[in-house]
This record gives sequence, C-alpha cells and structure tokens, in this order.
Amino acid sequence: MNQADVLIVGAGLSGLAAAQIMSQRGLKMMVIDKGRSVGGRLATRRIGQGVADHGAQFFTVRSAIFQGHVNQWQENGLVYVWSKGFSDGQRAPQEYDGHARYATRGGMNMLAKHIQTELGERIDLRLNTRLTQLEAEEHGWLAQDEQGQSYTARAVLLTAPVPQSLNILGAMVEQLAPDDRASLQRIAYSPCVCGLFGVEGEVMLPDPGALQRPQEAISWIADNQRKGISPNARVMTLHASPAFSQQLYDIPEHEALTTLQDALRPYLGAGARITQAELKKWRYAQPTVLHPQRYLLASQLPPLAFAGDAFGEARVEGAFLSGLEAGEALLNHV
Repeated sequence: MNQADVLIVGAGLSGLAAAQIMSQRGLKMMVIDKGRSVGGRLATRRIGQGVADHGAQFFTVRSAIFQGHVNQWQENGLVYVWSKGFSDGQRAPQEYDGHARYATRGGMNMLAKHIQTELGERIDLRLNTRLTQLEAEEHGWLAQDEQGQSYTARAVLLTAPVPQSLNILGAMVEQLAPDDRASLQRIAYSPCVCGLFGVEGEVMLPDPGALQRPQEAISWIADNQRKGISPNARVMTLHASPAFSQQLYDIPEHEALTTLQDALRPYLGAGARITQAELKKWRYAQPTVLHPQRYLLASQLPPLAFAGDAFGEARVEGAFLSGLEAGEALLNHV
C-alpha cells in the first residue's frame, strides 16, 4: 500500500505548484500522472534535430504573485521575453497590447522539469500511472491504478482536465454536493489539433517568427528556431482553431496532417521543403466555460479539491495560481 498525506493527480503546472507549496510544510506528497513526463500541456517534442513546443506556446503575467516567480525564473536564465505581441498578418507592432510573452529555454516543458527538480525528493512522483478508481474512506481516500496498485491519502487534489477528474471519481461523483457537481459538470473545453513540421530552408513569417490569428482556421503558426528553442533545425508548429480542430479531430490522422501541411506551404520560402511531419491532438486544450474561483473544494467529502487552468482564468498563469491556492486551501484541512 502506497501512503501519502496528499495525493495529487496530474503533474502539470497546477499539480506541481500545489506540490511545491504543500511540501514546504513537510507533508508527504505523492504526484501521479498518466504521461511520460511532467508538464501536461507544457509540452515539447523533438523532431529530428529540432525541438518544438506543441502545447502552450508562451505565457503572460498579470499578477504580482506570478511575476515574482517569473522574475526568479528569468534571473536563473530559465525563461525569457520572446515578444510583446504577435502579428495577425495585418497589425503593426505598435498595435500589440505590450504584455511580455515569455518562452522557456529548451521548450516550455523545461519549466515543468525545473519545478520537478526543485521539488526533488520532497515528492513521490509516479509517471506512466493511470488512476482508475477513487473512493472516500473514514480518514481520507483510497485510490487504485490500472495495474492494481493501491494508494491511500488524507487529501486528494485533482488537477487533470475536469472530465477526466470526474471519470476517475466514478460513482463518487454522486457523493459530491449538488452545487459542486453542477459547477464541475458545467466546465467545458475545446480541442486543438497541432501539426509539427521539420523544414529545410526559409519560412516567411513576420517578426518574431509567429502568426496569431484567432479567427482563422489555422490560428497559430510559429517557427521554433526563430523562437530560440530549436537552434539546430527549423521546426514549425501549427495549431488549428477550436472549430477547425473539432472538424479535424476524428478524421484519419494522415488527412489532418495533410490539411495542416497544405496550410503551411504558402509560407515556405523559395526552395524550402518539408522534411518531417507529426500530428498531436489535445482533446481538452482550451477551457471555454470556466469555474469562477481558482479551485473548488468539495464540501461533503474528505478533503478533495479540483484545480487547473479551467479555474479562474484559462492561461498558464491561471493554472499556476490555481495550484497554489488549492494547495493552500488543502493545507487547512490536512
């Protein structure tokens, strides 16, 4: 039996931020994630000799609390200002909103790995582990993974996309207070279909190497080499818009990839050619209906909280602050 004071499901930014604040109080933390790496949508992929971000592309800062963390990361050389806005193909730079867009050296996933390194042995991290069951007990929670391993904890924090968290709860969803259950079931997400393309030759994009066009079928095009994370090879990232991603999501992958590849071709310079192509899909990419508070603490069960980028604000900063506040809230109950 694996035991912890707090079990955190999801090793994305919310889960790591919560682990950071709770482990500082000496609690025994266990963090479980079904993926091969920490980070969630802070996702970076190697394509040949190149590197590409295929989840979150950058982050901004709106709060003093997050700015304090970002300043430290910047001093450590971990993050840097990539731009203060992106062209949509028409706007001039002076029309940008002026908020710094931060990127992470080596790719966005390196930010999550940095926090993982800081946590070190203060947490018991279990990757490639998928929970299938979560049940309330007299003094906390009993969880089980698909390999039959069991885990007990005094408190649980669920930071995965809310539909996945509710699926883990299974029949326990009916034990949630009606208002809590309704609030969680109201949360909604849009998907994102992403194409990653290795390119030999030039790609014609405005400075700083990206186009952001929320109203277009292809809403984001970025050159990871010009971004500064892929010095050895040019790799392009294309995101389909939420509506277009919905159309592409369930068609054969080679058809979706061909569609994205065709969208990239008009930006290729003379003689440039696409050498590699991969498709990535995010079913819960962007929260579209959010919970107004930064976390939800279940009211009729042993300590159980929900957090993530669907709580408060749908940004990288929102995910981080959600994890911090959910961690603080659980500290009062453990």
